[in-house]
Amino acid sequence: MVRADPLPVSAPVPFDTRPFRLGALALGLALSLTAVARAQPHNLIIFVADGLRSHVVTPETAPALAAVRSEGVDFQNSHSLYPTVTTPNASAIATGHYLGDTGDFGNTIYVKTPFPAPYVSVLAGIENDAVQGLANDRYGGNYLGEVSLLQAARAKGYATAVLGKFGPVGVQDVLSRDGTGTIVIDDGTGWRDGEGVALSPEIAAAIKAAGLPAQAPDRGLNGGGGAYNMAGVLVANIEQQDWFAAVATRVLLPRFKAQRKPFVLIFWSRDPDGTQHDQGDSLNTLTPGINGPTTMASIKNASNDLQALRDAVKALGLEADTDIVTTADHGFSVMSRESRSSGSAKLRYPDVKPGFLPPGFLGIDLARALHLKLYDGAGLPIDAKAGFHPKSGALIGKDPKHPLIAIAPNGGTNLIYLPGPNPKAMARRVVAALTKQDYIGAIFVRDGLGPIPGALSTRDVNLVGAARTPAPDIAVSFRSFSTGCADPEVCGAEVADSSQQQGQGIHGTLSRQDTHNFMAAVGPDFRKGFVDPAPVSNADWAPTLAKVLGLDMPPRGQLTGRVMGEALAEGGPPPPSQRLVKRSAPAANGFVTTLDYQQADGRLYFDAAGAPGRAIGLEP
Repeated sequence: MVRADPLPVSAPVPFDTRPFRLGALALGLALSLTAVARAQPHNLIIFVADGLRSHVVTPETAPALAAVRSEGVDFQNSHSLYPTVTTPNASAIATGHYLGDTGDFGNTIYVKTPFPAPYVSVLAGIENDAVQGLANDRYGGNYLGEVSLLQAARAKGYATAVLGKFGPVGVQDVLSRDGTGTIVIDDGTGWRDGEGVALSPEIAAAIKAAGLPAQAPDRGLNGGGGAYNMAGVLVANIEQQDWFAAVATRVLLPRFKAQRKPFVLIFWSRDPDGTQHDQGDSLNTLTPGINGPTTMASIKNASNDLQALRDAVKALGLEADTDIVTTADHGFSVMSRESRSSGSAKLRYPDVKPGFLPPGFLGIDLARALHLKLYDGAGLPIDAKAGFHPKSGALIGKDPKHPLIAIAPNGGTNLIYLPGPNPKAMARRVVAALTKQDYIGAIFVRDGLGPIPGALSTRDVNLVGAARTPAPDIAVSFRSFSTGCADPEVCGAEVADSSQQQGQGIHGTLSRQDTHNFMAAVGPDFRKGFVDPAPVSNADWAPTLAKVLGLDMPPRGQLTGRVMGEALAEGGPPPPSQRLVKRSAPAANGFVTTLDYQQADGRLYFDAAGAPGRAIGLEP
């Protein structure tokens, strides 16, 4: 090898190397910036289409939702948590825990002692900002007892916001209530002084500067069963949701881009849920039920809002760095008020069609079967024979201040609490009465009160864990059935304890038309064009997204979802899964609760439960 002597410092350079040095410097800088860009956390949008059935989504009914499913990951074996109502699944989406840990067992739960006025019942409606704040005060400062995805994202430096439906929006970050943490905007914003979550003056000014009203157009703060219910609505919730979409696309997303920070935005769409509850296409008839034109318009309404978010992300140049996941808290059913066995259906009420079950029917039937006095949730006596019925839960016993039984209505499920001196004996009496009613689908009883023939354990459906709120002693899922179309999940009907009329929409059972929610995801961290056959649920979102975003969510309880690793861009096979069945011992009259469920990676996914012939999706 010939060694060249180094050139003297004063020697002329044989040729100009400066362009090469500058090019190398530029290339190194570019590579460095690329590495930084790749290290920058991605943004996340979670779009919740409340009450969206998986099988109803097509390119015709919901083009934007169908596009996410076809472009990215289609979670075809998806599950809502039981009970299949809103705030319980909101708590799962928020924390990645099943309800036995979060304690959010229903939209209405038992709290032993009433919260301060005006909340004078021991049965608290948790789908309410103010009640959530009171629950935090009573249960350790965080009634859920777990870290939420938005809390973890804030701690990591993300900008965070959640907007949409009153109730589940507040659940997403129950610690952000003063306007200084997560931006919280719901349909109570600007309307209820002292009851809603505070909005910072800066965000309120930004909404005004965008030419938008200071508050969302009113559509009724509690969804179905509101002022529109008796007459039924024939239009989707377009005006209100257009306001939320405008706030998201014209205020929040541009703000996040200008801040140059990664963000997590949750958009909780009230439609199709609210419109399905209140639709007037099918009053007092099971068909078309929730498949009429008003419901279809509400599904398209939710899809259009998702498309508006995607369009804004693209226009802002954020598409390559933003994951968009879509989910539904639960599926949906047609409301049935029919029963041949119920004594309550044989009585007359001024606001109920003759022969139909009234709201509070389970309380009426149990009080009569057990020969006990009946009160409404506020403790006022109810005389069913005189045409009265409970409307906000029921208390049973001699003294409403010390009830033997408290019933929290949650649509297709009722949660029963036994605060009396001998709950074990009472549980047997209650279950014996329940098994005689044709509207009962499945019965679950808390460990320590059983085993009781005809019932499985509440532990079997993950209702026993580290919850801070009182756990139900008995959970009852009502009967469901098909109205006759080719796909029972699309035209499922169920008996439910709520204010809807027969033919309007409802949910809450442990039946497949309610448990089969819509789930899909698209973005840089997810596979493209992948159909996931593995069972997944709303409890799996938070651990999966925490992994994607690099967040820390240390658990308090042990009922956690799993990381859906098979759906992520780095791939990997779906976990092995099993389909399993559990059956109770038969009651004296032969009633048996059967539970069909799946298992994957140590997690349970509940398909359907009931006596034979009383639950859609239950295998023969």
